[in-house]
Amino acid sequence: MSNIASLFLDDRVREGRGDRVALVCGDRSWTYRDVQRLANRYANRLRSKGVRPEERVIVALPDGPDFVGALFGILKIGAVVVMVNPLLKPDECGYFFEYTRARLAIVDPESGDSFAGRERLRAGDLGDSEEGETFPIHRDDAAIWLFSGGTTGRPKAVIQTHGSFSNTTDLYAKAALGYRETDRTLSVPKLYFGYATGSNLFFPFAVGATSVLFPERTTAEVLFELIRKHRPTILVNVPTMVNHMVSHPDAAKQDLSCLRFATSAGEALPAELHDRWKKTFGIELLDGLGTAEMWHIFLTNRPGDVKPGTLGRVVEGFEVRVCDEDGRELPPGEVGALWVRGRSRAIAYWRDLDRTARQFRGEWYVSGDLVRRDAEGYFTYCGRGDEMLKVGGKWLAPAEVEGCLLCHPMVRECAVVGVTNADGLTKPHAFVVPKEVRPGLAEELQSWARERLEPFKAPREVVFVEALPRTHLGKVDRAKLRKS
Repeated sequence: MSNIASLFLDDRVREGRGDRVALVCGDRSWTYRDVQRLANRYANRLRSKGVRPEERVIVALPDGPDFVGALFGILKIGAVVVMVNPLLKPDECGYFFEYTRARLAIVDPESGDSFAGRERLRAGDLGDSEEGETFPIHRDDAAIWLFSGGTTGRPKAVIQTHGSFSNTTDLYAKAALGYRETDRTLSVPKLYFGYATGSNLFFPFAVGATSVLFPERTTAEVLFELIRKHRPTILVNVPTMVNHMVSHPDAAKQDLSCLRFATSAGEALPAELHDRWKKTFGIELLDGLGTAEMWHIFLTNRPGDVKPGTLGRVVEGFEVRVCDEDGRELPPGEVGALWVRGRSRAIAYWRDLDRTARQFRGEWYVSGDLVRRDAEGYFTYCGRGDEMLKVGGKWLAPAEVEGCLLCHPMVRECAVVGVTNADGLTKPHAFVVPKEVRPGLAEELQSWARERLEPFKAPREVVFVEALPRTHLGKVDRAKLRKS
């Protein structure tokens, strides 16, 4: 196979689609030929700075044409992309730089200088040459290092190959969801998050469609305005923003009829939240599950085939099993560890042989996610093994309690974690971002949960916070909550 810079970009120009709009950002648009020229300029500038094939290059840029040009420019010279949040603090930037042994970082000249003292290239500091060859690669060569989306500890990189990105694009984007040339995509998560790299860049580029990008922070107001202005056909969403959108006071006034569907991933999507979305906007919301270790989505609901509260069915071309602790496959209806195999599996965790051996077993990736498969082949997410709580000798899935609390009209966001009390017992505590704090609300939320769940699942304590702490990928940082 070819370098994915050719697969997703150069091939569109060779096919005669160079004048199609590839990117829209603000009031400007860029054709596929424009993006190719920008990528070649980045490739030539990186070569002039001595970057060689297989060396890592960090991209720390906001969403926009420079992010896209830099990413494809790195791939074009056979180097490896490392995408990080451009808003990271200096100590976090230092960690990523040292951990990945990056050759240099491409940074935004308008933002703070978090990579000061390290080799860097400022976005836009390019030469004029717009021509260049694309380095030939093997399908198993490293293309992008993705960071595992765990909610504890320092993020670890998984080494993903050119072949992985090609494989999932064919199986998930084209076959399962049916991306089209006429599509226009808009994403809640930013491009440095692998879910968005696929859904809002590689997938539309693979079919000659258009990606809408915006650098500012994502809010419901920003999304409603972008949808009004650009009329996207696919919205790449996450449960937290789904909740913000349906809870917005002007939600019922929004016209989302341009959307063919929206997707959801990254966190559990409660059935109650899915129902609120459908009642509010009338648009199909396709929940799914993917991991950095398999690059992208391998369980999904599909257009016309949605079972609320589930992750959908297996994407054809992958195989998923539900197994016990000894790796034995469990029958439908039982909860177990998720095992998945397919041609999108990563090579390894960087500098972590023990974890690689533990989670990559032959062709299989053994996830920390717990799931249940029903008789029809639909999978339900039950939580992560390291987040499940044993309360009074019974297992509790935080996602179930969170889904219940989110149905309360005063709850904007919430997270449930286990906190050890003075007696050494683990009890569920709910950290809630309320719409407003009023007397007796904590007790009201506890009663709300007890009335709808088994009593032991109700939070023993409700803590009100202004915002939930987040990891570099935007997931709830449960480790920080447990220390609160």
